Amino acid sequence: AGTAPYGYLHCGPSGAGHFVKMVHNGIEYGVMAAYAEGINILKSANAGKRARTADAETSPLENPQYYQFDIDLPQVAEVWRHGSVIGSWLLDLTAGALKNDPALTQFGGRVSDSGEGRWTLKAAIDTGVPAPVLSSALFDRFSSQGESEFADKLLSAMRYAFGGHVEKPKT
Repeated sequence: AGTAPYGYLHCGPSGAGHFVKMVHNGIEYGVMAAYAEGINILKSANAGKRARTADAETSPLENPQYYQFDIDLPQVAEVWRHGSVIGSWLLDLTAGALKNDPALTQFGGRVSDSGEGRWTLKAAIDTGVPAPVLSSALFDRFSSQGESEFADKLLSAMRYAFGGHVEKPKT
């Protein structure tokens, strides 16, 4: 039967266990990003209740009547914890964080990476294995650290240069 049901496993020669744990942490990045994105969509489910002219140049919210929901995020996370296919310990932590502070006011949104995500992607590149979810999750962490601010300014400058697109003011 092996030792895996007890929470440990001999994975192979020296380094194999570290490699397995590294990939585990890379997967963790993707799972965390999926929860964050999904719950953020739920948070925006009331977008039809306010004017959104600053969101897009061509069409603000196309069907605002479809987005009139004030979703109780802590309650959704809690119900997902009980019998949902997406249940996990990370969801338990998510539900706890939302219950304690639904607006997450104690967090600034700067998400560090501890290296395992990078190493996992390097292994994917070295072995030719596609890992778009894991790479997206890692690059999103980079973006959260403010490293994309200059790139965003440059994108805005290019849009202005080729089409006269003026930045919309922050709302």
